[in-house]
Amino acid sequence: MWNIRIKAIIVLLFVVFISYFVFYTEKHDIERFAFRLGLDLSGGSSLTYRADVSAVTEDPASAVESLRDVIERRVNLFGVSEPTIQTEEARIGTGGEKDYRLVVELPGVKDIDKAIAMIGETPLLEFKTESDNADQMISELMVGEDGTVDMGAISVDDMYQSTDLTGRYLKRASLQFDPVTRQPIVGLLFDEEGAKLFEQLTEQNIGKTLAIYLDGALVYAPSVNEKITGGEAVITGVFTPEEAKKNVGLLNSGALPIPIELLASETIGASLGDDAVRAGIMAGLYGFIFISIFLILYYRLPGFIAVIALALYAIVTLALFKLIPVTLTAAGIAGFVISVGIAVDANILIFERMKEELQKGRGPYDALRIGFDRAWLSIRDGNISSIISAAVLFWFGTSMIKGFALTLGIGVLVSMITAISFTRIILFAITPARISKITRALYMSGFNK
Repeated sequence: MWNIRIKAIIVLLFVVFISYFVFYTEKHDIERFAFRLGLDLSGGSSLTYRADVSAVTEDPASAVESLRDVIERRVNLFGVSEPTIQTEEARIGTGGEKDYRLVVELPGVKDIDKAIAMIGETPLLEFKTESDNADQMISELMVGEDGTVDMGAISVDDMYQSTDLTGRYLKRASLQFDPVTRQPIVGLLFDEEGAKLFEQLTEQNIGKTLAIYLDGALVYAPSVNEKITGGEAVITGVFTPEEAKKNVGLLNSGALPIPIELLASETIGASLGDDAVRAGIMAGLYGFIFISIFLILYYRLPGFIAVIALALYAIVTLALFKLIPVTLTAAGIAGFVISVGIAVDANILIFERMKEELQKGRGPYDALRIGFDRAWLSIRDGNISSIISAAVLFWFGTSMIKGFALTLGIGVLVSMITAISFTRIILFAITPARISKITRALYMSGFNK
């Protein structure tokens, strides 16, 4: 008995710790653990683009993903907080032709024209050589005692000058591995005209660096060791396979001609978002209060423990939203509110099974043990089916549906854990082995005596 009571004390301490974490991070507005609000709650701009992949001969989905990475990097340069850029695929007509779209959500950006300017057009890939006075700039750099370099008024971009070689001459970039060291490298393949330009540049800049710019930002600055002919080259460096793969995608996005067309734009005001947050909070609060009253009046002491478990469920779920983190939308809040009702379902199954055993004359402790054992299979199957439904919605749904599915799935998983762990431990810690008039009144549900 004391073992279960010690476990109950540990669980209660855990509840206190999680509650303090949620309360402290909110009170002190710690940005790292702040709730991430979606566009419909925080306000901002939403842009929907169609990507024209008609000129892409290989993998259009990969090309669109690369384009998404570039657009995300562009948006980040403007300092937009928590932007969301997602790709969506849809089939048009009976022929099954795919339509690729980009949905760009920019919280806090109310100016549609500014938002459109951020996205721009097809990415620009440029190859630049060292400027004529680059050596003089390098000689003017100040190196501190700790080895840090003080650039002063000199910009890295000033050290390079544009050439005629751009991304339109690059056929593709690919992830390769050095046959000797097995280190990942980036391979470049130019078309016929690009091969000639690249050969000239490498011949004229042996021992110097050839800078690669994407959208005006420096991506690589590899050294030219020799004249390169044939239009094929490799960029070596200390890359992880993931870094090399990502950079290949960036280079390909600058090389592939993927025009984007603006299909729809929308501005959501902050006041509308505040109303949605307030409505969601009030819905959750009222739902919790009504459920708590029902559980306590109908199931008595076990119902009171279930209310505490329900509060724990809400606190743990909110903590997970902060830690993962989960971007909360109006649909996501709806998923969370629905999962509160699902969380109650497991407790009701347990209590009804327990009531059946009490009516057979068993003691409260035995009735509780058998009730949990018999209800577990129903709880498991019901929650697994809900989790599967949430997973399917998340996998195939749009961004709004995904927000609903994610919060619902997390909520169902947490509710199942709290029902079979917290409620079980606390009830076993306080339930007596023998039945009496008091225990019968506390543990029997409904209008049973």
